[in-house]
Amino acid sequence: MAVSYNKLWKLLVDKKMSKADLRKAAGLAPNTMTKLRRDEPVAMGVLEKICGTLDTDFGEIVEYKRESEKMAQLAKENEQKKDELIVYLAHDIKTPLTSMIGYLSILDEIDDMPKKQQQKYIKIALDKSYRLEDLINELFDIARFNSEKIVLVKEELNLNLMIEQIIDDFYPVLKELNKKINFTYTKTVMINGDPDKLGRVFTNLIKNAINYSQDESDITITLNKDENTVNVAIINKGKQIPKEKLAKIFEKFYRADTSRNTKTGGSGLGLAIAKEIIELHKGKIEAESTEEETTFKVSLPL
Repeated sequence: MAVSYNKLWKLLVDKKMSKADLRKAAGLAPNTMTKLRRDEPVAMGVLEKICGTLDTDFGEIVEYKRESEKMAQLAKENEQKKDELIVYLAHDIKTPLTSMIGYLSILDEIDDMPKKQQQKYIKIALDKSYRLEDLINELFDIARFNSEKIVLVKEELNLNLMIEQIIDDFYPVLKELNKKINFTYTKTVMINGDPDKLGRVFTNLIKNAINYSQDESDITITLNKDENTVNVAIINKGKQIPKEKLAKIFEKFYRADTSRNTKTGGSGLGLAIAKEIIELHKGKIEAESTEEETTFKVSLPL
């Protein structure tokens, strides 16, 4: 009994054939055998073993097929999310660009504009240019995440000093928003890690804490270490993240802010990249959220 490639899989997965029936079904036409051997080498190996010795567990081939279908579906969903984000970002780029052109055109046309009004328009145009830079960087993030494999270049680094420097970088933003970051630690912590990649992780987490925290509220960062691990917690007071969104927050291209708010909405890659970087360091990153506050926890080995 010869059956087609797709028909064989349907019989295998849906009907769970007996070994006797499987042996009969393996009388495949030459072109089907070639396709199976090329596209499903593991499955072909199982088939050949079953047809030879009849001592292989049939569950292996079923599990392999289901895992392959699951991975294919995940890849398809990620590609769809990426395409949607590119369209969103391309649309969002037009908004600050149009605004910049408008204000700069007014400045260019009116020679005797009052200095106070002139300064106001310059500030608006500058703010829009910063937003445009953010959006362009998000587009580059999408391109890099799809084409590059993250490679670590490790060295001995002072984690306390790194976090303090990142906090200092956010000082102008914090001052404008009337927010403050309280950073507490008991000991200086030296770890072996990639300073650029870990800097990206903590920059992203602190930026998220600033963006999603309540107006004029404080953000808390704690750093503690035990015998084998250093633990960093970044805590902000703000709106609770629902459990269903919290479960997906580290997925590629996932954005918890479905409104695509121009201040908080990003490419959905920041936390996915952070998770990959931390796991490459043999560490762990997780999030929890209550009605009062949201906490991101990072654990790294010493």
